[in-house]
Amino acid sequence: MGESTVIASLILFNIFFVAFIGGIIVFVRQYHIKKKIHEEELKMIDLLHKQELLQMQAEIQKETMKHIGREIHDNVGQKLTLSSLYLQQLNYENKAPNIEENINTINEIINESLNDLRRLSKSLTDDVIEQSTIFELIENEISKINDLKPFKIVLKNNVKQDDFTYQTKSILLRVVQEFLQNSIKHAKCEQVIIELSIIKSDLVVFLKDDGKGFDTKAIQSKGIGLRNMKKRIEMLKGTFDVKSNSEGTSLNVKIPSK
Repeated sequence: MGESTVIASLILFNIFFVAFIGGIIVFVRQYHIKKKIHEEELKMIDLLHKQELLQMQAEIQKETMKHIGREIHDNVGQKLTLSSLYLQQLNYENKAPNIEENINTINEIINESLNDLRRLSKSLTDDVIEQSTIFELIENEISKINDLKPFKIVLKNNVKQDDFTYQTKSILLRVVQEFLQNSIKHAKCEQVIIELSIIKSDLVVFLKDDGKGFDTKAIQSKGIGLRNMKKRIEMLKGTFDVKSNSEGTSLNVKIPSK
């Protein structure tokens, strides 16, 4: 009887031991399967993220080329045309008392055109974004808008450090450009406020105009520009909050600085 009990105990022990080993093998196998699936998901997410970045960069390049085309046609082209008209006037009139004054005017216009072209050529390189702070980039954008004088722009900067990535700066610059262009085209405002600050380790960019506003629900469903801005900010794991009424439109963007 005692021997039978020992044999039965050994058999049960072996059964439990085999079951235990089998359970470990199954667990390890399932772990490796789940790990592989997780790695594949991460690769897919990374691939989609890179595709979105490429699409975003293509959009930025397209918008940059449009801006350069407008600048050359509307700004530099008009100035050079004006210079040509002055030269033709000198040729036909040949009036000595006015020649010196007209030549000085032509020189000023040509120098302005050359400065405009230098500024445009700099905007074609990534070095501008890489080497400039976000404040400098926005300030440069404001200087372009100020040439048109559509409204007054107030820029406030409370950000001391600026070690943000190229991606962060380029996306924020595009958001500011889009907001300013919308204010020019649609808002009929008199003033735009742009404020940069750091709040709880988040980079906060606040934009506000005092224009006529718009229906945010209608724009969110149809406005490609607004959707693109929101998508870009979400790529940086940030938040995008736009509000609008008859007293103006505001946009609050928060991006983790670390």
